[in-house]
Amino acid sequence: MIKLVKNVSLKKYSHFKIGGQADFFVEPKNLEELKEVLEKAKKEGIKKIFILGGGANMLFDDKGFRGLVIRPVFNKIEASEISPDDIEVKAGSGLLFGELLNFCVEKNLSGLEWAGGLPGTLGGAVRGNAGAFKGEMKDSVIKVISFNLTNGKITERKNKECDFNYRDSIFKKKGNNALSNKELIIEVVLALKKRNGENIKNSILEKINYRHLRQPLNYPNIGSIFKNVNIEKVPQATLELSKKEIKTDPFPVVPAAFLISEAGLKGKKIGGAKISEKHPNFIINFSGRAKSSDVKKLISFVKKKIFSKFSIYLEEEVVYLKP
Repeated sequence: MIKLVKNVSLKKYSHFKIGGQADFFVEPKNLEELKEVLEKAKKEGIKKIFILGGGANMLFDDKGFRGLVIRPVFNKIEASEISPDDIEVKAGSGLLFGELLNFCVEKNLSGLEWAGGLPGTLGGAVRGNAGAFKGEMKDSVIKVISFNLTNGKITERKNKECDFNYRDSIFKKKGNNALSNKELIIEVVLALKKRNGENIKNSILEKINYRHLRQPLNYPNIGSIFKNVNIEKVPQATLELSKKEIKTDPFPVVPAAFLISEAGLKGKKIGGAKISEKHPNFIINFSGRAKSSDVKKLISFVKKKIFSKFSIYLEEEVVYLKP
């Protein structure tokens, strides 16, 4: 019988090492336990429920969360051969992406090398259509199986039905018809290719090494704070200034890091939070004592400065959990 644990610090689940206590916290290992959790929450009169993945792009509030945080630990994984070259992988949404890549190396499966060093879980990566090095989750997803937290319905969506977009999907979109926090991804089916294992391993390590060289991974952080900017949304004068910096992500973009650097914001501090000098699209908890309010103020400061200087509105990749 699974129990709802009371007063759990969210800081330990935060890549930022920031956050207060959740009133209730639970880690179901399978769908049966998840259903049991929801029944218990109903009996307890818990009205607010939040689904937590790996916490890689999360900012928890210092006031905590007045409800139930569910962190699914669905981590089963299996591969089946469709043809000598084509392999179908079924994996639980709670599987850490690093473990998925280790599985790919072990089984000689190619298609996810771009994600070397990607933090968080498979479910979170699908929800936000994670991408790097010209690759995205949508490139490999065959279908996604999800569970509706309200009516208990299980839905299977093919790739096109997931409405993947730049760092977005049907599971993340906001609005009246959005599935955000209404449906929990329970399983993902991926299409991968049988290739040389050593080449796959080397390609993944190359991405990991690149991240270590270019990103401030020695400090608590949640990765890129802002989305890169589609060149179609960039004023001509700024486009001319940044033409040498344009990259494919997966379409032509001006990196947010370039704009932040050009605005002279590297090293800017508010409280215990700081814009990284190493990679200015990262905010780091450099003191180890940063508050959620410090990070929010710094994000707001950057957005105002970038709009003032470039007439560009930066969009966050951050997911906020309010009390």
